[in-house]
Amino acid sequence: MPKTMTLRLSDEQAEKLETLARVEGVPVAEAVRQAIDQRIEARRKNKAFQERLKRMVDENARALELLAR
Repeated sequence: MPKTMTLRLSDEQAEKLETLARVEGVPVAEAVRQAIDQRIEARRKNKAFQERLKRMVDENARALELLAR
């Protein structure tokens, strides 16, 4: 199910985003979704991010185990 979000941008960011969307021929919302997808993909390929993610997963697993007792 789609999730609606509110995003606060500076006037400059909004203008750049609207320009990018017009040039690409897509709605602003689609330009935002594409940017998010690109950011996520970049992080998936980033070794330092993956190491931080693994640490967080491990920490959360330990916390869940403690709560389950």
